[in-house]
Amino acid sequence: MKTLQTTFFLFVFVPLVNSAPPIQQESLQFYEYDTDVTMGSLIQQDYEMQSKDIRKDGTNVSLRLQGDDSERNIAPTKDTNLPTCLLCVCLSGSVYCEEIDIETVPPLPKETAYLYARFNKIKRIAVSDFADITTLRRIDFSGNKIEEIEDGAFSKLLLLEELSLAENRLIKLPVLPPKLTTFNANQNRIKSRGIKANAFKKLTNLAYLYLGHNALESVPLNLPESLRILHLQYNNITTITDDTFCKSNNTRYIRTRMDEIRMEGNPILLAKHVNAFSCLRTLPVGTYY
Repeated sequence: MKTLQTTFFLFVFVPLVNSAPPIQQESLQFYEYDTDVTMGSLIQQDYEMQSKDIRKDGTNVSLRLQGDDSERNIAPTKDTNLPTCLLCVCLSGSVYCEEIDIETVPPLPKETAYLYARFNKIKRIAVSDFADITTLRRIDFSGNKIEEIEDGAFSKLLLLEELSLAENRLIKLPVLPPKLTTFNANQNRIKSRGIKANAFKKLTNLAYLYLGHNALESVPLNLPESLRILHLQYNNITTITDDTFCKSNNTRYIRTRMDEIRMEGNPILLAKHVNAFSCLRTLPVGTYY
């Protein structure tokens, strides 16, 4: 009886199996455990081969691998041989190169309007750094080690409105561009002889001037009428005259735009120079007694 059942099964079902369409096995991939490990090793070796020419300085190598070959045509920075926009962050006319330990100003895209290079190790600014970048409106070099700025380094920046050189090692100021509205040189080593007599006179848009925590012995001369905020706190100012802020030959003269002057932390006793503030709407912050 069992022999008859087996014969009947083979007779009925085997032809059905043979007539079924073949399984499309090429669309499925099956890997054994050992095979997966081997594939992973190959991928890793390929990755390492592609990244041999990338400097291991903390830059994300995936940016290079995902980009196309056109990135190699970008002018390299002076100290890393990497394109600036891989070393820094470039976004809509702004370049962010903050806290990456660069020692020189990196080459910038010609359309750059805003440069933030704070907290690096830049020691010097040269004329060539901005020779071809005429679109700059704001530069921030705060927290570097800048000791020298070549004459004319900012001369072609006719659109520059805001410049910060705070927390550096400057002993004198460079020639400043004519359209500045804000200039910050707090916490440097600037002495009065390091500021030319007419350094600010032609800056008719300058509204905010920060020179606190330096080594000035006197208030800078020829401050523009546009000035609203002046910070001179914690210097070494010992002298002031009736013409420092006002005009001794014009008793009706009033500085209508000046809102704030800070002079605390200087050895001068402001109460001895009352006439020097007669044209101001508010007295400077400082020591009077």
